[in-house]
Amino acid sequence: MNTFTEQKAVVTGATRGIGRAIAEALLAKGATVIGLYSGNEQAAEELTSNCPTPERLHLHKVDVSDYQAVAIFFQQVEEQFDTIDILVNNAGIRRDAALAMMHQKDWNQVIAVNLTGGYNMTKFAVPLMMKQKYGRIIFITSPMGQLGFAGQANYSASKAGQVGMMKSLSKEVAKRKITANCVSPGFIGTDFLNGLSEAQVKAYKKMVPARRFGTPEEVANAVLFLAGKDAAYINGSVLEVTGGL
Repeated sequence: MNTFTEQKAVVTGATRGIGRAIAEALLAKGATVIGLYSGNEQAAEELTSNCPTPERLHLHKVDVSDYQAVAIFFQQVEEQFDTIDILVNNAGIRRDAALAMMHQKDWNQVIAVNLTGGYNMTKFAVPLMMKQKYGRIIFITSPMGQLGFAGQANYSASKAGQVGMMKSLSKEVAKRKITANCVSPGFIGTDFLNGLSEAQVKAYKKMVPARRFGTPEEVANAVLFLAGKDAAYINGSVLEVTGGL
């Protein structure tokens, strides 16, 4: 497996669930992780207190949907680190409702965080990668971008948009030895699935040929592969981590 010693990785949504697993996996492989979180101070404190290498973990409270906040964050990153090697756009939210019953604010918020947040982060990350002519950009998307679920029009639209953005980006940055890809997790056992009834859990597990939900660590392993130097010729791709969904 790739090592990431002396590499700098920016991970959004880094303190919980899949994002935390990605941050911890990168740290374990030697990377410096610059993690973003939106507001859960307890989760940030837990990640820091449990980190065996806190000198390589730098957490920032940033709303990825806020363009100016992201611009200021990257100015600070450039001043401290000059360049970055890896960007993982993992931050995401759900606000489920049938489309005809969906509040406009719930549509706007999901698109703002999941899709516009990825744009904001990537826009400012690419110039730092271009400075060194190397980079890895990974979006955490979802099969719902293709399959769609009732009650998730906003979430599905945001995830489909991530794939389209990644496809265009991959063609724009390839000459600078920067790759852009997606990892598409299926049902993963995190608090993102909170609110599902026992019947829903059973029904969703039946949909998965592997007959189980995945783990955050399994998603992190896929991210580490695409983030490594050995994945230099993988560009514009979507790697599914779905158990065969």
